Amino acid sequence: MSYEKLIRQVKKYQNNEEQLQIIEKAYQMAEKAHANQVRNSGEPYISHPVNVALILAQMELDIPTLAAALLHDVVEDTQFTIEDIAREFGEEIAYLVDGVTKLSRIDFRSKEEQQAENLRKMFLAMGKDIRVILIKLADRLHNMRTLKHQPIHKQKEIANETMEIYAPLANRLGIFAFKWELEDLSFRYLKPEEYFNLTQRISMKRQERESFIQKVINILKEHLDEVGIKAEIQGRPKHFYSIYKKMVTKNKDLNEIYDLIAVRVIVDS
Repeated sequence: MSYEKLIRQVKKYQNNEEQLQIIEKAYQMAEKAHANQVRNSGEPYISHPVNVALILAQMELDIPTLAAALLHDVVEDTQFTIEDIAREFGEEIAYLVDGVTKLSRIDFRSKEEQQAENLRKMFLAMGKDIRVILIKLADRLHNMRTLKHQPIHKQKEIANETMEIYAPLANRLGIFAFKWELEDLSFRYLKPEEYFNLTQRISMKRQERESFIQKVINILKEHLDEVGIKAEIQGRPKHFYSIYKKMVTKNKDLNEIYDLIAVRVIVDS
């Protein structure tokens, strides 16, 4: 179950029993609040806030952020209020939940105006507490991962908003893992034909490309160690949307795109 996975992840960097009890308490409140709700997939609604908290725990974020992630839909969708959260968890967690709730409630006449105002509000919130934005990004990421359960018109609407607002925001914050996944998932729903054609044509699966990169890193490390050069080596497979964008902007076929993987070697001088 996702909650057990969340606790295992949190324990990798936080073993304080008092802190873990805050997570447990937040989970209990969220589970109670969402008890009669289900997602479009048919899963109990609680699976969503737990997965949002898990995404943030994988970034090793603090306990108040994880508690707020578990509670982020409570005020929006249930009988509980911000005052209830403040009374049970204190002002800091209530502030984070309130910030996420306010971002979710923005509603404007035209779609264009709504998107622009969303972006302005997000940056405004970010100036006060970056954690509000991180919870909102993780919320969107999990919603994108489960977008297949939405009707087609909603898929396109949500994917378009993600590509225009959330992926650039993740990029601005330097959270590239979020940016790449949000772009790839949006690409899948906005241009399904191009997406599936590209993924089929890239012969090596992502896992295989990651394995290949690791081999390259190991070989480089071995040779650099031999000559006494200290270096930090990073590698990643290029994500599908960036490959597609390069093909479009440079008017090239996939066969002419050679940098499907990237390795970076950083040395002292």
